[in-house]
Amino acid sequence: MQFKETKFIGSFPTLAKCPPAKMPEFAFIGRSNVGKSSLINMLCGNKKLAKVSKKPGKTAAINFFQIDSSWFMVDLPGYGYAVRSKGMKKSFRDMIYSYIEKRRSLACTFILIDANVPPQKNDLDFMEWMGSNAIPFVIAYTKMDRLNKRDRKKNIETIQQKLLESWNELPQQFMTSSEKKEGKEEILAFIREVTSSLIK
Repeated sequence: MQFKETKFIGSFPTLAKCPPAKMPEFAFIGRSNVGKSSLINMLCGNKKLAKVSKKPGKTAAINFFQIDSSWFMVDLPGYGYAVRSKGMKKSFRDMIYSYIEKRRSLACTFILIDANVPPQKNDLDFMEWMGSNAIPFVIAYTKMDRLNKRDRKKNIETIQQKLLESWNELPQQFMTSSEKKEGKEEILAFIREVTSSLIK
């Protein structure tokens, strides 16, 4: 899938200041430095669309990217960044949860999980919260190219087992690598399917 136009719309500090909810939105969230910006750039075929930083915690607002004037990718602040103050953590948490719970045009949330590390409590807690509130989401495992196949498989299977302790069915999952463009077509096909179902 090739896009005619991808552009950064702006950064918004609160839900109230976000653009009008007139087009489907696909949000991307995960722990700080999980590779959200890199994945968005890879999906859009534009390395300069979302700013990529090696320092965790750089995304501090709700960033909107318009795709072909028909839908948005939304880059949410990462969770779990320990350096932030308690007050800032609460502010970010309120911003994220308010957007996810109340945004009428949010079609689906991509929860990004680093495939190179064992299951992290904040990832599992966030997915449990999404599931308990019946909020649609899928999982995108990132940085699939950085670890050997056996260890990756072990980490992913452990996460799946943890989720199945309280769920009957796992959400849809994608394996991605921004470096190798792995998972691009699968994710874009999923987005196309969801947007098509909303138009009907």
